[in-house]
Amino acid sequence: MQISGKSFSSPQQLRTPCLVIGISSSGSLRSTAKAIDSATDGLIAKLKKRGDITGERGNTLLLPSVPGIAAERVLIVGIGNGALSDADFRKLTQTVLGTLAEQKLEEAYWLLDDLNVTGRDQNWQLTQLALAATLREYRYTQTLSKPKPALALRKLFIADATTSAHRTAISRGIAIGRGMNVARRLGDLPPNICTPSFLASEARAFARKSTQVTAKILEEKAMRDLGMGALLCVSAGSNQPAKLIVLEYRGGKRTDAPQVLVGKGITFDSGGISIKPAAKMDEMKYDMCGAASVLGTFSAIVELKLPINVVGIIAASENMPNGNATKPGDVVTSMSGQTIEILNTDAEGRLVLCDALTYAARFKPAAVIDIATLTGACVVALGKHASGLFTNQDDFAAELLAAGQQVGDRAWQMPLWDEYQRGLDSNFADMANVGSPGGGAITAAAFLARYTKDMRWAHLDIAGTAWDEGAAKGATGRPVGLLTQYLISRAQ
Repeated sequence: MQISGKSFSSPQQLRTPCLVIGISSSGSLRSTAKAIDSATDGLIAKLKKRGDITGERGNTLLLPSVPGIAAERVLIVGIGNGALSDADFRKLTQTVLGTLAEQKLEEAYWLLDDLNVTGRDQNWQLTQLALAATLREYRYTQTLSKPKPALALRKLFIADATTSAHRTAISRGIAIGRGMNVARRLGDLPPNICTPSFLASEARAFARKSTQVTAKILEEKAMRDLGMGALLCVSAGSNQPAKLIVLEYRGGKRTDAPQVLVGKGITFDSGGISIKPAAKMDEMKYDMCGAASVLGTFSAIVELKLPINVVGIIAASENMPNGNATKPGDVVTSMSGQTIEILNTDAEGRLVLCDALTYAARFKPAAVIDIATLTGACVVALGKHASGLFTNQDDFAAELLAAGQQVGDRAWQMPLWDEYQRGLDSNFADMANVGSPGGGAITAAAFLARYTKDMRWAHLDIAGTAWDEGAAKGATGRPVGLLTQYLISRAQ
């Protein structure tokens, strides 16, 4: 889709399949609506007077033919009175884009140029609009004989968004949206296609497209030589070999310390010997959405050409039960040298992550963020709206929370107090891989904290936010938005 700013002299002279204009719920018409009303002999005012359009926020009316203007159609959108919140603006945007999609229009002209969003400027609005429009383009097609038709909308012009700053804002929204769509595609693929080897091939293919990106794949022998006993104990029961995928993006100075993203890439999680219930086990193909978010974020930062160095590490494996599978009661040794008693083989995400986090230290990172569909307990705590955020530095949490709020990909900070560490005590190893029954998301983060003491580190538990269920079932692409916005702020 082409999303771009365009200047114009008068709205009534614009030749386009559809003009999108706004009216408030008060009696007065704003400049654009007033110009259309004047050119159509008071049509807008008449429609409002008889109640066909109220101006209440989100109320819409499509006029299929409007004499007196060059546009073929006019979509009137109620914007209410007063300033909008972030959520109001996103909802209004979705309403407009949804209506355009329903009408199968190929082009539209956005004239909602005088919206007031509390604490946000026009550039923020442009980024959000471009992001929402780009996300609308996503269609899952790979294993469907008759996939849903592509979005009809091919061109979306935005009134008077023609400065360099405007173009940057639009490009940012498009790049984030495309990155999220990369993550959505990978998440939605079935686990017999999206295996650890498939993720490795996707990383290699991505690196070949950019001179700023390199890809390195560590096979199980190399991991064994490094002492990654925790990661390898997860893949022990699968016929699919584990892969440690390392992407490096060099957009900054050679001497700049990189930001490191570490993604959990369990391409299917049966639970292993501690096997999961059958209900919803198909959704365990989404247990690699942390890995997908790393690849999606790389897609966005490469497109934006951010002047920053970033490393992406993906710990990819299946978690399956067979005669070689790790058993409850086994003790394994992680790359750090710390030993772990396996009490539950379904707590495997922290096992692949702990070795990947230890490996991340060799890059001397400025900061490390791991991303994982780690615990059902986080879903219980926060539902589907916010990702769980854990960190060993509160100022780091503030940066990530602000990035999420900026782009509409919110997180919520959870405690990571030393008292939770006691729940991981083991009589037979340095720690157990699960803690006491309460606070499961916290004890999982506390486990990872033992491997990140010398790092500026944060953990995002995306178990509730990485995919939707029911009729809207599918990967969401989160938290690509949060991660990309954070990296944009660091680059600036």
